[in-house]
Amino acid sequence: MARLFARARATSRDEALVRSLYEEHGGALLAYAVRLTGDRAAAEDVVQETLVRAWRHADKLMSGEGSVRAWLFTVAKNLIVDKVRAKAARPTEVAESPTAVPVAKDHAQRVVDSMSVLAAIEGLSEDHRKVLVEIYFRDRSVAEAAQELGIAPGTVKSRSHYALQALRTAMSGRRAALEGTA
Repeated sequence: MARLFARARATSRDEALVRSLYEEHGGALLAYAVRLTGDRAAAEDVVQETLVRAWRHADKLMSGEGSVRAWLFTVAKNLIVDKVRAKAARPTEVAESPTAVPVAKDHAQRVVDSMSVLAAIEGLSEDHRKVLVEIYFRDRSVAEAAQELGIAPGTVKSRSHYALQALRTAMSGRRAALEGTA
């Protein structure tokens, strides 16, 4: 019980110390912190943290060694330096603006889709695959694809029709398998 009363007296004494420190040095400490940070809200946070540290180290302050004011200003300066260093260590944050070009958050689905299409194309017959490559990948007209492949334009149209139909069937089967419905 005696320990409890002693601790209560010490806590009361420490709180009185912090109050007196704030009354005596708070204004100058705040002005100093504002000057270093350029931001009143940040400076108020620094003053608050400085006083919390004074409360935690009340025994050092009450020992009478050194200047209390110098200790407070040193703690405040160190807190500000620590915040600046921590901010410098992090990459800079870029705020989004309404005119910013939207960036895809996740391109994983596009990669999966591309891989699925390539696998489905690989499953086509060679004749069908060649027609699709000429028309869709090399961006050739039916006549140009026919000339390149050495076949009639009607054959190119027919093969592309059946190739796309087979591709749709293969893709719907892959989608159903991925979704677990097949």
